[in-house]
Amino acid sequence: MTQKVLATYAEKAAGTTVLRQRSYRVASSLLNSFRYAWAGVVYTFQTQRNFRIHTAVGLSAISLSGLLKLPPVEVAVIVLTIGLVMGLELLNTALEAVVDLTVGKEYHDLARIAKDCAAGAVLLSAIAAVGVAMALIVPPLVYPIVGTLL
Repeated sequence: MTQKVLATYAEKAAGTTVLRQRSYRVASSLLNSFRYAWAGVVYTFQTQRNFRIHTAVGLSAISLSGLLKLPPVEVAVIVLTIGLVMGLELLNTALEAVVDLTVGKEYHDLARIAKDCAAGAVLLSAIAAVGVAMALIVPPLVYPIVGTLL
């Protein structure tokens, strides 16, 4: 029994080595690495509704930052927050794909937990992004309106 398990492990290890060699050859240059990374962003944009929503909200926040002439540090905080939310959405998509690949069409509690936790990370970062918007974008929008009413 032990020899059978070791033989199976040896086959998998050999296969992993081949896969790693092939994956190394796939991204033979830095330009190819950027192409593959961009392909992931495009895939996520095309297939994930929430990523498209985050993109639209992020572009709106950057546009408002420019229109309101926010200080560069505040714009940097907004851009970093947008990057965090969108990066976590990309990781969420990747994790869901790996879980689906591993589990297939079967239900598994651990798969649900992994997917829910990844989605929760995106949710918490989006809530934090709303907090950043409330602190940095809303006051310059609201104060001129409130000032004219007083």
